[in-house]
Amino acid sequence: MSAAVRVVVVDDQALVRGAFRLLVDSAPDLEVVGEGANGEEAVALVRELEPDVVLMDIRMPVMDGLEATSAIAGLGVRTRVLVLTTFDLDDYVFGALHAGASGFLLKDTPPAQLLDGIRVVSRGESLLAPSVTRQLIAEFVRRDPPAGMARWEATGSPTGPAGLTGLTGLTERETEVLVLVARGLSNQEIGQELFVTPATAKTHVSRLLMKLGARDRTQLVILAYESGLVEPHG
Repeated sequence: MSAAVRVVVVDDQALVRGAFRLLVDSAPDLEVVGEGANGEEAVALVRELEPDVVLMDIRMPVMDGLEATSAIAGLGVRTRVLVLTTFDLDDYVFGALHAGASGFLLKDTPPAQLLDGIRVVSRGESLLAPSVTRQLIAEFVRRDPPAGMARWEATGSPTGPAGLTGLTGLTERETEVLVLVARGLSNQEIGQELFVTPATAKTHVSRLLMKLGARDRTQLVILAYESGLVEPHG
């Protein structure tokens, strides 16, 4: 039996944290190993515990979820950040994409979907809530593509002339896979679309991550949008 996915819950409201802890701990393959009331505590917990996933609220005192996500991404650990947000497409969420968040969920997401989302993000296999993430990214690119490209540089991700040159170095199949990743498809769905096995699809995605220097699939999606390979709302 594999080890349980280790989760840290971060929210400034004690009742919300308690509710998420009860929900996560109700799943036999998930375990809450820590709680934080603000972003500063989240970063400290990640340093100490190196959990698999941080369930991160955005708007908190002391340090908000955006700053915390960026700090966690800079620690060089394998911890993934799953952002909890409302569906108002606020600038905090746009920034969180570039700060290193691996996925997004709405706060009113059904419990079973939240638990599955934690599992998905912990594996790094596919985008969480792709319809939500695609809309967030499309809105971000529509609002501020030049600044978005600059923020890639700030996080050490492929961007600008170098990043776009990297896209020209992709094979035809890798480009096809990147488009499908940007549409929110999982490895299994990519395999079905291209008539290959999920394992082969996973290999293509891994090569894309390596070639483009992206941290995870979320960054691949942003790069696909910002490079113009995939059109917002298209």
